[in-house]
Amino acid sequence: MSLNLLLLVAMVATNILSLYHLSSTTNFFQSTVKSTQSSVPTVPDHLLRQLHTIRAAINHLTTHQPDKSTSILTSRAAVSSSSSSTPPKELLIYSKLSPIASACHNYPDLLHEYMNYTPFSLCPSDTDLVEKLILRGCHPLPRRRCFSRTPRNPSDWKPESNVIWSYYSCKSFDCLITKFPDLGFDLSLEKSKSQFSAYKSELDLPISQLLQIAKSANSVLRLGIDVGGGTGSFAAAMKARNITVLTTTMNFNAPYSEAVAMRGLVPLHVPLQQRLPVFDGVVDLVRCGRAVNRWIPVTVMEFFFFDLDRILRGGGYLWLDRFFSKKVDLENVYAPMIGKLGYKKVKWAVANKVDSKHGEVFLTALLQKPVAR
Repeated sequence: MSLNLLLLVAMVATNILSLYHLSSTTNFFQSTVKSTQSSVPTVPDHLLRQLHTIRAAINHLTTHQPDKSTSILTSRAAVSSSSSSTPPKELLIYSKLSPIASACHNYPDLLHEYMNYTPFSLCPSDTDLVEKLILRGCHPLPRRRCFSRTPRNPSDWKPESNVIWSYYSCKSFDCLITKFPDLGFDLSLEKSKSQFSAYKSELDLPISQLLQIAKSANSVLRLGIDVGGGTGSFAAAMKARNITVLTTTMNFNAPYSEAVAMRGLVPLHVPLQQRLPVFDGVVDLVRCGRAVNRWIPVTVMEFFFFDLDRILRGGGYLWLDRFFSKKVDLENVYAPMIGKLGYKKVKWAVANKVDSKHGEVFLTALLQKPVAR
């Protein structure tokens, strides 16, 4: 039976069931006038069984519908039939133990490649594959029974023996410093050029000023989240002040997660479109860095902001650090969206982008969540 035919049958069955309920309800009200002992008739078992059977069939067909883009991708990539059509044994075993994120089923070739490994040996060097799956919503990824690669000298920052990645063009820390001079891989520049240590423009919010603001409001800063925190510069600066900050990371063209970890900090490898793995109302501070900007779709951004509200405690702070957008969009879209949170504006600074050609601006905002709703 085709999916379209099943959908039609389901619609008819649902309508029949609705009419049955309506007629039963009408009879019930008519009967209650005559007798207070009457009760609502139950739905016949054969109707329920038929409806459940139809729904199960539709669910099966929709779950196993081939993804057209995946099929094209598979043919172009010339993936072997054994890897693209037959699920790996490890995937079959894991699927019986724990549920797999629904989005993973839309990319079977990538999922099969990820789970096609040798158990109880070193895990494949497949950071790029992991990133592809996570960004497509396949998150959290299925667990694997293999050993992850780890640096030999995790306490040292730059020794080449700590390089455990193979996907990126840079194979050394010196290369990362040269190729990405402004992305935090050169720790020697943090004290002299860090935006967290000095006030150079109205967009800056030095940590000393942040701590003073919190102290004046009798608000304690103990635990924070740095969204898109790069190599962990903010978390490292807060750690020096005995404040724990977790950094969300994605390895876009560089090993940010590894860099954060080698500084003795915790990288949370999660995408922006997923719910943060943090309990409700426990975080004192959330900072949004360069990863949170106008490139995020508006509706996704709104859900994201409310997820930040979920993890922030009453009286906690949301810090938008150099949020980038067009001025007209900031005024008409993002400012009203932020206003829906009902937070107090502790700092709200807008400055034009220096080389702006289309009216782009930066926003730095420090917002305080109400203690009670």
